[in-house]
Amino acid sequence: MSGDDLAAQLRRLAGERLVDVRRDRPVDASDAESEIRTVLARFFDSEASRRLLGGQPLLTVADEDRLTKEVLDHLLGLGPLQKLLDDPEITDIHVRGASPVWVKLRDGSRRELDPIVTSPDELVDLVRNAASRSSKGERRFDASTVECNLCLDDGSRLFALMDVSTTPSLVIRKHQFHLSSLSQLQSTGLLTSELVDFFAAAARARRNIVIAGGTGSGKTTLLRALMNEIPVQERIVTIEDAYELGLDRFSDLHPDHDILQSRPANIEGHGEITLADLTRMALRMDPDRVIVGEVRGAEAFPMLLAMSQGNNGSMCTLHADSTRAVFAKLAAYVSMANTGLPVDVVNLVIANAVHIVVHIEIVDGRRRITSVREVVDADGPRIVSNEIFRSNDDGPATLAFPMTGDLRDVLEHHGYSSSVVWS
Repeated sequence: MSGDDLAAQLRRLAGERLVDVRRDRPVDASDAESEIRTVLARFFDSEASRRLLGGQPLLTVADEDRLTKEVLDHLLGLGPLQKLLDDPEITDIHVRGASPVWVKLRDGSRRELDPIVTSPDELVDLVRNAASRSSKGERRFDASTVECNLCLDDGSRLFALMDVSTTPSLVIRKHQFHLSSLSQLQSTGLLTSELVDFFAAAARARRNIVIAGGTGSGKTTLLRALMNEIPVQERIVTIEDAYELGLDRFSDLHPDHDILQSRPANIEGHGEITLADLTRMALRMDPDRVIVGEVRGAEAFPMLLAMSQGNNGSMCTLHADSTRAVFAKLAAYVSMANTGLPVDVVNLVIANAVHIVVHIEIVDGRRRITSVREVVDADGPRIVSNEIFRSNDDGPATLAFPMTGDLRDVLEHHGYSSSVVWS
């Protein structure tokens, strides 16, 4: 019997056992794994006896471990994707049909790996299997529902497409929940000690902060670290499209919290809950701070109102290519809320709501803070701001211009002491 035939037989045996057990009683993941291991252990004992009598070479311990892992991945995990999800060095996974797989690594490099499926249809089946296990209910993935957006059990985000692309494709973004503090980000080279002190004081001083950057630049990681500087007694409500911030993973730091997630419409087109809906709901939940995982539409307006009406210390991320570009993005998003407000009023709302804007990007495979800007005021169609940290060449962001006295005073009150004395 070939290795593939043996693996298929083991998957069938273990799968049949799970069906029998689930017919009799509820089975959680731990119980299911225990049942699978019991079935496989019995099989390996029987197979060893059969091979001894037939004079065939025995399976090694490594063979048994590999086969067990393959069966567990197939029945409880994501099959051939699971080994990539389990690799701590991999941060992003790109699968295009039966073509070679591309992955991004923690050091920013990319690597080409062998295909994980033998046909596009097999990739579709893999996505459907993952969708059927979604904690938010089974999701469709077919010609009428060509995209699938899932949050996996480990917090990774899976997005898949079919029919509108030349071949089915899948992208998984893994989140590094172990990077949860500013000091840890300093050890990776993202922050200097000056920036660590500045951000820690800004979070404690309840400054409203917007973090901008491109896809995969590290916005969520920095936001998570800033959140973990919030005092333990404060109540936080997070608003997300997918559970990426992992607030519940740090429940000892944030015991009083609620985590809200948007919801797409059902098959009949009803039941959609947007980020804008959630933002309005969050304001009724007595939050000290509202955190929006990613702003990209009409939710910007209620978020800005929340920031300017007593929920200081709120934070969000958005896609923008500089700190200055954030203001135009926010104004465009507010216009999507159909407020009818003229641009000078929108800018006044932004200036009253946002205190600090941060830009982060990947340069030569390494993440870095390129700019930190203080919002000062609004002047008609223009936001008046002050770039207090700026990155020069390829180095880290350093102090560029003095901050206003108001910001300096409030940050110094919360422990920040600048390394530069301005004349």
